[in-house]
Amino acid sequence: MSTQKIVKATAESVMSAASRAASGGRGLPPVHKWNPPFCGDLDMRIARDGTWFYQGTPIGRPAMVRLFSSILKREGDRYFLVTPVEKVGITVDDAPFVAVDFTAEGQGRDQRLTFTTQVGDSVTAGPDHPIRVTRDPESGEPSPYVMVRAGLEALIDRKSFYRLVDLGADEMHEGARWFGLWSGGRFFPLIPSDELP
Repeated sequence: MSTQKIVKATAESVMSAASRAASGGRGLPPVHKWNPPFCGDLDMRIARDGTWFYQGTPIGRPAMVRLFSSILKREGDRYFLVTPVEKVGITVDDAPFVAVDFTAEGQGRDQRLTFTTQVGDSVTAGPDHPIRVTRDPESGEPSPYVMVRAGLEALIDRKSFYRLVDLGADEMHEGARWFGLWSGGRFFPLIPSDELP
């Protein structure tokens, strides 16, 4: 019986279960409390630019993407859509979200950077929502991220990152000088100061 269910897991069945779980509730569904059986992988992919694909075709309905994003869960290096009754694996090219804009309030150590993702999440960088930057080992190209929730990060888009650089500061961090950002009372190092162009 359970094998039959595993074979029939589809985006439609996951969406239906997610809609039922989310109806009447406020905020995000409690996916951290759900531990249903694994039902196999779904042909669903989140591209690096934040576009969601199902069976190779972009999902054009923002409400559907938002619903799927609300039941996204990360376990180790894998990503799943989870409902109270199903858990299906999906592919994420880089990060599951993209921070497409931000607002800045205050200055220096009192600065607060609040990011908005492509699916409408809003998060203020700070101790619980750190900013980090990785660099491509060959090109040196930076990839900045902000933690959104429960191990799920947003890649900060290029236009936002360029604006963030204008708000950066040169500070001592762990015994070295770094260029970085203040938000929520915490300094986030971006690049060693001596590597700035």
